[in-house]
Amino acid sequence: MSRRRIAVLVALSLTVALATATTQAGIAGANTTAQSAATPRASYLQVVNDVMCVVCHEPLGVAQSPEAFQERDYIRQLIAQGKTRKVIENDLVQQYGPAVLARPPAHGVNLLVYIVPPLVLILGIAIVAVFIPRWRRRARQADPSPPQPPAALDAADAQRLSDDLGRFA
Repeated sequence: MSRRRIAVLVALSLTVALATATTQAGIAGANTTAQSAATPRASYLQVVNDVMCVVCHEPLGVAQSPEAFQERDYIRQLIAQGKTRKVIENDLVQQYGPAVLARPPAHGVNLLVYIVPPLVLILGIAIVAVFIPRWRRRARQADPSPPQPPAALDAADAQRLSDDLGRFA
């Protein structure tokens, strides 16, 4: 097999592995959502770490704006009512809009956030895998002879070098 075919196969296998990992992460996320729906109450820290302050655009757990304090109080009220994390997040989205979520939902245009960076990485690896062997082959073809060792100094040059080095030592 040629190196190009191997590089293409490696790139394709990385793409399939990435797609499988993304799918598995989505399934794991769905399982986590199902598990959190089965729990009677959400964890305050879990919810606060998954949402943002809509005014200062910082994670709600560290935001110090008056709006952040109101959001945290609203979350405490929802937890006291026994709502699950998913229901609380949905209520927050209805109240403040989708900007309140720290992670964009993995559907629609937001799906690009999860797909494009790994694809760019895989594409970069594939380009490097294809072009580095070509560059090395061209360099070998351009200069096929090994580098020649430097010529020995004649007596006059050796004496002058020795004198110059003696002055600086």
